[in-house]
Amino acid sequence: MAVEELVKKSKDRFFRGQNVEELKAIDTRNFAKLVKSRARRAILRNYDVIEAFAKKVEERSAKGKLPKTHDRALVIVPRMLDKTIGVYNGKEFVKIVITHEMLGHRLGEFSMTRKIAKHTSLGKKKGGLK
Repeated sequence: MAVEELVKKSKDRFFRGQNVEELKAIDTRNFAKLVKSRARRAILRNYDVIEAFAKKVEERSAKGKLPKTHDRALVIVPRMLDKTIGVYNGKEFVKIVITHEMLGHRLGEFSMTRKIAKHTSLGKKKGGLK
């Protein structure tokens, strides 16, 4: 192999031995065979829900609108790659850009429901004690 081919291969993105471009072309049920058992079970049981949401994401992204969902338990499939999705965290919709590292995970894992507590010392708040 030439040096250019090696460089090209090293820049390719893979998921469980499959190129991400190849994954975009396969069916969701075939993708389920590549993920771990818990995600596979969720994909196969909720196939119609996932497909309906993936279709909604494609349609709304084409129109330039942000697709939103409250369903934090949806498994991320290749049809959602490179799309921005609004996931509800209990207060607001958090924008999430789907990347290849997120495949097989749930939407809720990337939309935190709790903020990190930032404690201040007494009297240092705005309008605090004097």
